[in-house]
Amino acid sequence: MSYLRRRKHTAGLVLCIALSYNLYFAFLLPDVAWSYLWYLDALLAIATLSAGAVDYFHVRGREKRMHCALLSDGIIASEFSDLEGSEIAAHDAAIWKERLRAQYEINCDLQDFITRWCHEVKIPLSASLLMVEKAEDDSLKDALKEQLEKINRQLNFALLGCKVQSSLFDLQIRPVGIADCVKASIRNNQYFLIRSHFRITIDVEDCLVCSDPNWLVYMLDQMISNAIKYATEDPALSFSTKREGEDVLLLVEDHGEGIKDCDIRRIFDRGYTGSGHHNGKYKSTGMGLYMAKKIADKLGHVLSVESEWGSFTRFCIRIRAR
Repeated sequence: MSYLRRRKHTAGLVLCIALSYNLYFAFLLPDVAWSYLWYLDALLAIATLSAGAVDYFHVRGREKRMHCALLSDGIIASEFSDLEGSEIAAHDAAIWKERLRAQYEINCDLQDFITRWCHEVKIPLSASLLMVEKAEDDSLKDALKEQLEKINRQLNFALLGCKVQSSLFDLQIRPVGIADCVKASIRNNQYFLIRSHFRITIDVEDCLVCSDPNWLVYMLDQMISNAIKYATEDPALSFSTKREGEDVLLLVEDHGEGIKDCDIRRIFDRGYTGSGHHNGKYKSTGMGLYMAKKIADKLGHVLSVESEWGSFTRFCIRIRAR
């Protein structure tokens, strides 16, 4: 019965054609023998029943295959592309949901592992920083300390990066002093700033803005890190603020290598490293500014950049004032 209900429109069309043909034969061809009509009706019935039987077994075979496929744990829509059925869509949606859940758990486990690993590594790293201070060879001492400080900074970036990627991204929006955040970021990078002989200018208004201090400092760390990477022979770094309506603009400017016009639209893209030569010292991952932009979006800030190749780079963080 279910097959007949599914093919009722086709059956109705065949009956209408047969009835029309018989009426035409009966009323418009009265001189023709009725045996011809019965003969043609018999042929039409045999052809219809044969086609119906073939179609019936074909549909039943597909239904059987679909039933078996619905019991599997694979994607089956491609196998039944011309067959309408909510069961297929529901089946594939359930499969994809389960795969996404499994992948989500894998990603969470990986983030937990990286976080624990970073914390474990920081213990021997801190001990190494203390031990290197006892080195008698000053050149070796400086070289070792620089590399250990680089490792320490990358570990901190990795820890915060895991938090940003986590679905449990914690924000603590509260009144924050911009000057305090700038000074904290400078302290985080003081070893490399001093080593590179940076001239630092701070002209920051002592005002409060609505932000998360930890994440705002992280954003500033990325900008300072970029300034250090792409510094020229006379490195300089300046921090300033200005008001625009209810917003405060925090400007971070360096007089370094700058950014080419072909790169500036993509510097916030994930993994984009640009075409600069990076002073031949650094291998950029293209993740720092991507993470900074992602954090800014979550904080409700607006992060933008302007630059002139060979002259300067100026980052601007637009923050709502308290």
